Amino acid sequence: MKKLFTAMFFSTLLPLSACTAEEKKVPTDTPSGQEVAIFAGGCFWCIQHDFADLEDAGLITTVVGYTGGESEDPTYRNHGTHIEAMQITFDPAKISYETLLNRFWPNVDATDGGGQFCDRGNSYRPAIFTTSPAQKKAAEASRKRAQAAIKDGEKIVTPIIDASTFYLGEGYHQHYAKKNPVRYNYYRFSCGRDKRTAELWGQTENLK
Repeated sequence: MKKLFTAMFFSTLLPLSACTAEEKKVPTDTPSGQEVAIFAGGCFWCIQHDFADLEDAGLITTVVGYTGGESEDPTYRNHGTHIEAMQITFDPAKISYETLLNRFWPNVDATDGGGQFCDRGNSYRPAIFTTSPAQKKAAEASRKRAQAAIKDGEKIVTPIIDASTFYLGEGYHQHYAKKNPVRYNYYRFSCGRDKRTAELWGQTENLK
């Protein structure tokens, strides 16, 4: 649905990025005292918005783009096997990776490996991409807590994957919810995202 929604409303607003493939690559190595986390949760407009209120709590930047696939120059219209995802740079002295994991789970349908909500296909699969052995260990422990917290015992199928190259998405996708709140809210409601997560997780705000 997201691709159809985009085509209907933004066909005149979507110039292809002029960046080269090399310029689109977002490094996962960071300055001392910073760390990177990568989450995929269906539409990357939504997953970025779901973390927006943490920006003053220790998030340095969030960007959306494409990762986990094979092509070297993914775009929104042609990103092949890549998954839509968000990369966060954060200060672990201010906000922990575990806090980010606790925010991730209740905002996705972790039981759906074929897409998310109304958006179907590989591009919209939920996943956690870890950038270090410590992150992988924390993510695996968090997934176990999430499995225990999920309503009705539905099975979590969201994978934990070693991070690979992250390619920056086009500018019009960055912080889309802030720039286009009416269109964003219409899309999110129509897709049934909040209804499904409430059914799955109830009012869970964290999974500590």
